[in-house]
Amino acid sequence: MDIKVAIFEDGKLIRDALQTILNGTAGYVCTGAFSNGSNWEADIRRSNPDIILMDIEMPGLDGIELTRLVTQKFELVKVLIQTVFDDGNKIFKALCAGASGYILKNDPPNKYLEAITEVNSGGSFMNASVAKKTLNFFTQKNIILVSPEGEDYKLSDREKEILKELTEGQPLKNIAPKLFISVETVRTHVKHIYKKLHVANRTEAVMKAVQQGIC
Repeated sequence: MDIKVAIFEDGKLIRDALQTILNGTAGYVCTGAFSNGSNWEADIRRSNPDIILMDIEMPGLDGIELTRLVTQKFELVKVLIQTVFDDGNKIFKALCAGASGYILKNDPPNKYLEAITEVNSGGSFMNASVAKKTLNFFTQKNIILVSPEGEDYKLSDREKEILKELTEGQPLKNIAPKLFISVETVRTHVKHIYKKLHVANRTEAVMKAVQQGIC
């Protein structure tokens, strides 16, 4: 079944390019492309997406506020923020607003498709440079998402290996061949990691791992 993607992007060239890429790639379909968020609720109901590619800066409602509204109103819809900026403050706000990932507009098409697939499967995606910026931002601002108590989470050696790959920004499909296991096996391990760390997604797992030196 195709992954249904809606685009909120005020730049026509970028909007049209993304729409062409999605509709021209097997397994993906663009169900709606919008230049602003003025009619966001009706647009989402009409396009019924699994994933939204959200421009962080649009006229009227910006992408961060729109992400907050969307994730509150449509719990099953995942938002992937896209921007030309890799600013730590904006990243933090986007994640707090409920974004499941963050990608830069100069990333190649294959990265977009990879990000969409990762987020659709329940994961979280960050461009590698963005992930590093985010971690640096949290460190510089002394933002502690979890208490660094040195708790033993009883992760297996394999789970620690996979968690290390996650902290380096590796998608599941790259982790699998590196560890000589299937993507489904990686996904199962990731679910176990989330449960043991008491986190809900990849972003929280990475932050906890870095802050507590788990891997």
